[in-house]
Amino acid sequence: MPKKKIALVGGGQIGGVLALICAQKELGDVVIVDIPEVEGIVQGKALDIMEARPHDGYDADLSGTSDFSGIKGADVVAITAGVPRKPGMTREDLLETNLKIISNVAKNVKKYAPDAFVIVVSNPLDAIVYAFYEVSGFPRNRVVGMAGALDNARFRTFIAMETGLSVQDVSCIVMGGHGPTMVPITRTATVGGVPLTDILSQKEIDAIVKRVQEAGTELVKLYGKGSAFFSPAAAITEMIEAYLRDKKRVIPSAAYCEGEYGIDGYFIGVPAVIGAGGVEKILEVDLADQEKELLQSTLEKVKVTVSETGL
Repeated sequence: MPKKKIALVGGGQIGGVLALICAQKELGDVVIVDIPEVEGIVQGKALDIMEARPHDGYDADLSGTSDFSGIKGADVVAITAGVPRKPGMTREDLLETNLKIISNVAKNVKKYAPDAFVIVVSNPLDAIVYAFYEVSGFPRNRVVGMAGALDNARFRTFIAMETGLSVQDVSCIVMGGHGPTMVPITRTATVGGVPLTDILSQKEIDAIVKRVQEAGTELVKLYGKGSAFFSPAAAITEMIEAYLRDKKRVIPSAAYCEGEYGIDGYFIGVPAVIGAGGVEKILEVDLADQEKELLQSTLEKVKVTVSETGL
């Protein structure tokens, strides 16, 4: 049986770590694509990871190129290409530059990998994934934004840190846009099946919510230059694996809604079932009135950003 092919568009910090994890998990062969100016760097990263294979025992092949034809026939395309956020810069500030980049990427993905499942990571996520969807003409089940998987992991991480309990036992949901208006659903959060509200005070829970909403900015400030890359790479890998191995995972993702949660025509963070059919289903949670209001509020922010794409 031939190995699956994973194309990574963007060979920066996230792309490099993502290539390594995908290879280690033997999800498929990996090709990293970036601009001609850094072709040597992505070729170097691919070769470097190849040379680590004897230590971990994985047999995935990796390559790097600046030629989009290298993604031909890819089963999955993960797009991290774009200008990274810098201190003081909002995700919306990135829109103009990254919109041009994603439009070019979408045309090439449509040309060389028309049957691929596409995971968009570039910021501002909610608008960039919408732009890819519009330019490529791909069906909604084969285009998704990676946001909720990362936001949810951060929520789980901070709950585990605050409670001192295993992150493996933490279950929770984050919905809405990717940014400070995201909506962590604290009411349904549990640790080992025990409601979070029975473990932590409301003040402690509120502090966790605030930290989750500002988690990206916290890392940007700490790094000084650039932004998160280890955790986003792990989140993307989770989605790639769910698709390639038909795992039917429920992963909070920026999925295209057609009436779910009363939202129509926008990509926004919702609990999505990811399997061999791509985004196979959006699970609808019975939200409390306040949660509905918060989701509507974040939707309005998404609408503004999407309208600025002009698509």
